[in-house]
Amino acid sequence: MATIRQAIDAIIEQGILPLYFNADETVSLEILRAVYKAGVKAIEYTNRGEAALKNFTKMVEVRNAEMPGLLLGIGTVKTLDQVKQYLAVGADFLVSPGYVADIAEYAVSNDILYAPGCMTPTEIMTAEAAGIKLIKLFPGDTLGPKYLSAIKPVFPNLLFMPTGGVDTTKENIEGWFKAGVCAVGMGSKLISKELMAAKDYATIASKTREVLTIIQSVNK
Repeated sequence: MATIRQAIDAIIEQGILPLYFNADETVSLEILRAVYKAGVKAIEYTNRGEAALKNFTKMVEVRNAEMPGLLLGIGTVKTLDQVKQYLAVGADFLVSPGYVADIAEYAVSNDILYAPGCMTPTEIMTAEAAGIKLIKLFPGDTLGPKYLSAIKPVFPNLLFMPTGGVDTTKENIEGWFKAGVCAVGMGSKLISKELMAAKDYATIASKTREVLTIIQSVNK
């Protein structure tokens, strides 16, 4: 399991946290291989539906065998019970759509990265007071870079990562980094339902490489 510092460093270094879910175990594994091949060292799998825990367990197994240095996080965890299930099978870090106090307390006391989804300054202050270091700004496209620019001076010690509707264009990514994010969470705009349905892993890999290149160019 990664420490908070190791997980944050991996996410900041690549500037993106790709996230996805697919009910099919094989598709989930092939996407994992594709983004790893593209250069990703931290990824979030979404806890969505019956197959998620089983798929994630298999992904950890494949990661351990084939993908040195890759951190596997679990997203959309809403309860401490879910968190403990995923940590037991090898999750490296935790992401949720909102702030959950008992997850925060457990994660911080065990040196596990927990990135809660926050929207308002009150939520962000609550998370910061609990010892949270990385805030998932959610939903990103609703709030926008201007919102982050406005609130960021109030939170000089926090890292921000918008998730939800972040686009793969240079213009969109650059706007977020200029506003002061440390990374962008990227789901369906990068790993789309269409590409998953078509099992087009080569395109997923090449799109991921393109986004990594854009982030390097805007984040110098």
